[in-house]
Amino acid sequence: MKPPVAKTQPHERVQHGDHVQDPYYWFLDKDDKDVRTYLEAENAFTAAATDGQAALRERIFQEIKGRTKETDLSVPTRKGDWWHYARTEEGKQYSIHCRLAATGPNPPELPEDGSALPGEQVLLDGNALAEGHDFFSFGAFDISPDDRLLAYSTDFDGDERYTLRIRDLETGQDLTDEIPNTHYSTAWAADNSVFFYTTVDEAWRPYRVHRHAIGTPAEQDVLVFEEPDERFWLGVGLSRSEKYLEISLGSKITSESRLLRADDPTGEFRVVKERQTGVEYAVDHWAHPTDSDRDVLLVVHNSDGKENFELATAPITAPGEWTPLLAHDPAVRLLDAEAFADHFVLEYRKDGLTGVAVHPIVDGVPSAQGSPIAFDEPIYSVGTGSNPEYTTDRVRIGYGSMVTPSSVYDYDIANGTLTLLKRQPVLGGFDPEQYEQRRVWAVAEDGTRIPISVVHRKGLQPDSTAPCLLYGYGSYEASMDPYFSVARLSLLDRGFVFAIAHIRGGGEMGRFWYEQGKLLHKKNTFTDFVACGRAMVAEGWAAPDRLVARGGSAGGLLMGAIANLAPDLWAGVLAEVPFVDALNTILDPSLPLTVMEWDEWGNPLESAEVYQYMKEYSPYENVAAVAYPPILARTSVNDTRVGYHEPAKWIARLRATALNGQSKDILLKTEIESAGHGGKSGRYDAWHEEAFALAWVCGAAKLDGPAAEESQ
Repeated sequence: MKPPVAKTQPHERVQHGDHVQDPYYWFLDKDDKDVRTYLEAENAFTAAATDGQAALRERIFQEIKGRTKETDLSVPTRKGDWWHYARTEEGKQYSIHCRLAATGPNPPELPEDGSALPGEQVLLDGNALAEGHDFFSFGAFDISPDDRLLAYSTDFDGDERYTLRIRDLETGQDLTDEIPNTHYSTAWAADNSVFFYTTVDEAWRPYRVHRHAIGTPAEQDVLVFEEPDERFWLGVGLSRSEKYLEISLGSKITSESRLLRADDPTGEFRVVKERQTGVEYAVDHWAHPTDSDRDVLLVVHNSDGKENFELATAPITAPGEWTPLLAHDPAVRLLDAEAFADHFVLEYRKDGLTGVAVHPIVDGVPSAQGSPIAFDEPIYSVGTGSNPEYTTDRVRIGYGSMVTPSSVYDYDIANGTLTLLKRQPVLGGFDPEQYEQRRVWAVAEDGTRIPISVVHRKGLQPDSTAPCLLYGYGSYEASMDPYFSVARLSLLDRGFVFAIAHIRGGGEMGRFWYEQGKLLHKKNTFTDFVACGRAMVAEGWAAPDRLVARGGSAGGLLMGAIANLAPDLWAGVLAEVPFVDALNTILDPSLPLTVMEWDEWGNPLESAEVYQYMKEYSPYENVAAVAYPPILARTSVNDTRVGYHEPAKWIARLRATALNGQSKDILLKTEIESAGHGGKSGRYDAWHEEAFALAWVCGAAKLDGPAAEESQ
């Protein structure tokens, strides 16, 4: 079967005196029947090209399924008089959300077989809601303070535009309230009769907060706040104390918070501190037990150039007057401070790893002296879990590493001990002692040392024979911390090395790490990843011709860039929902998210320098007549965040430009009907999709035949 050849149509882009032909611009019209015909032809070609991997795909799917405890429960979380949890049932795609009346301070004992807890109440069954739909996703899930009503929202298309409903938890029936086209965040007022929600504009920017009175038509909802600046998005929520409603606003570089007492829902939200370009801050409220005038805000901020942020306090009566509590430390990136009745919990990053510390509140004064929670693995991820109770003597912690499955702990504040409540079960004889993780370092072009997290089967030697999958992201200060994956075991047990490149543009090494991988430093992200690939080869952790790269979304931009920068370094490139037509998208303010993204990438409409810089790295702009490695791009027509047209245009240009003989190895797989930015929604569908990707990775890494069919 021959690969499809996309038609071309004349279209000229003229910007800053630069004239560029874009023959695949017509892909942007999703209603054009030729677009759908082309995408279907690409799907057919991809199916034919990968047909020989069908048995391996099925094998990997069965491995994922066989290692997963399909009927299982999450650890219950206490909120008021109820324990809340979710559970799954074998053969069903979606979670079932439940609650159980609380009878003591400790979570109920979980049945070994993962079955339902006696006496439970089912709040929402995702499987019942999804019936008759190919896609299903929850947005909001917010229970009223009196535990009687549940505000929840659903999406059946994958475009992240949700319909919000109210369920009476005493009857199990939905009320007549129905609000279409909402965004994610919601918040209840203290009297249970009013809640707040957000909506988006045409560019999919959450920009409005509305107030809804239970039992009234959506048309009567009150517009509480609208953000006119297109660089800013907003959300609405409750402080941990549940005493204040908060509207949080942010651009990529600036933030602002507005507060309103939750028992005064028709009042006016008041600004904590007026926005100042380049200053970001986040607040949480600590409630004094007897005198509300002595309430305190915890403020994590970066004013006065504190790039790694500091922690301050402010009286609720003068919220803009910040007094330092934990001074800025260039070695420690402060992330968040969560207030509880008698303590606060600080989340931070240090030495490339996450951390959690508990600080007491003494006589109404938050203490700068905290107790870090220690773990003994060399690389790991840790953070606070679900902690909805404001008054508590323990903190729920989530922990995991590349060899330790996701784990839930309770940390006893009084004695400083951790109690393991649950570790993600991995069936099929999984033994963490059979795997090793380590930190490897690469050296970037400018001499910067780049950390790489590596995992492999114990005993594997760095003798330059192993296939390797190198993953990266590197944008938005998002940190790709070490994590456990059941699906990844199917690669490790076939002799793969798996590695995460902690490249600049992410936040792994602090705020400066992010600053050095954005705007006019963005190319560092791409050259760092290439340096990591070369380091893996040089140190023997990857065979030179069996190194595969993987990334998605902004990490898909990374994939397109590194394919252009070093096409001979990779045995394959897997680009998922890839942002590969970055310049054209950021030039078009009518597209979703574009204006909000200018603080991340720059504004090429206004700046000729930014335009030229982006043109030099945007993958679609830089496809060359060279021999590219095998490439698989995956996307969805309903993806709101990265348009399907970006990988479609990229693949078409690669096919037309790559050297003869390469086009058959360049593949596009598009979910035309039922998927979003994260792919298909059901867990079994997601496992099938992951099996498809991993089988392709095995093929690209030249792991074929019996070696690929059988894992250890």
